[in-house]
Amino acid sequence: MQTTMQIEYKINTPISTAQFVDVLKRSTLGERRPVDDLACIDGMLANSNLIVSAWAGTQLIGVARSVTDFHYACYLSDLAVCSTYQKAGIGKQLQMLTQQQLGPRCKLILIAAPAANEYYGHIGYSNNPRCWVLDRDSSIRS
Repeated sequence: MQTTMQIEYKINTPISTAQFVDVLKRSTLGERRPVDDLACIDGMLANSNLIVSAWAGTQLIGVARSVTDFHYACYLSDLAVCSTYQKAGIGKQLQMLTQQQLGPRCKLILIAAPAANEYYGHIGYSNNPRCWVLDRDSSIRS
């Protein structure tokens, strides 16, 4: 655990579905996540293998939720900070702590929210235009 500016950061501390939904809704990420599908949210949490969280007292105020092999690739699936705590370096700290959990060759990979697309280059990410998405209601064509 690390503490900065009365914010406590935790690695893989369990968070409840309700806490996760709350932080998603209080950030801009809730608009692009299935916050009304609690079974989906449960599955997202249960199948993540790296969750870095930020707490103000007992309140979850930020989360970096990842799926990783810890050696080659870490997919940072959700990075959310409550809007009242944004622009205080919490999101950057969540990413730094996520990266610290990874092996020396492991890449940190994410898909930026439209409003945050310019942010990531500024803090050191390189842009990769080769990302492709297949929605669940679409099929692989022959």
